[in-house]
Amino acid sequence: MDFQEFYEQVLKIKNLPLPGSDSHHKMSPAFRKQWLESKKIEAQNPKKAGVMALFYPNTSQNTQLLLILRKTYQGVHSNQIAFPGGKEEPEDKSLLETALRETHEEVGIPPTSVEVVKELSEVYIPPSNFLVQPYIGLYPKPESFQIQESEVESVVEVLLSDFLDGSNLSEEKLSTSYAKNISVPAFKLNGYTVWGATAMMLSEIKELLEQVL
Repeated sequence: MDFQEFYEQVLKIKNLPLPGSDSHHKMSPAFRKQWLESKKIEAQNPKKAGVMALFYPNTSQNTQLLLILRKTYQGVHSNQIAFPGGKEEPEDKSLLETALRETHEEVGIPPTSVEVVKELSEVYIPPSNFLVQPYIGLYPKPESFQIQESEVESVVEVLLSDFLDGSNLSEEKLSTSYAKNISVPAFKLNGYTVWGATAMMLSEIKELLEQVL
């Protein structure tokens, strides 16, 4: 989809209600639902994080969504597909500031170059005890990404048409921090399996976009 057309249409989501947990549940493994039903998130005293779902034009002016592949490291989110973003720091005035700061650090996009469209529903991540606040942003005049090599393996540029294509939804057998060889709903994007919290956020974004595009 041409980015200028996308830009004009996506602004309409500002006035739409958030699908929230209904859209999240579509991409949630059964064991995650069971965990959330048996626990209170507030009681876990979760750490806070902010992430940014950025849409921007490629050189052909087709709309793309930016994801990143995280580095391999000793941690629960090693080598996973994610949105740029990260942990709230004491100097951050808001989680939006967190998301913009971390996006700048991880992929080199200045906060002043991002037009924030909408705050999305929070997603809790039990393995790392993070409560994540996502945002949708537009990056109309993209420049070359400058990745933070200590955190990011590579950028993953997904065409909007591929993201919205229902045939890229699947069930995958994965081993997670919860269990081995379990079935989880996932997006298949650019050859990567995108599941868990990122897939849940993508599900809400997809539902919002389908209402205006």
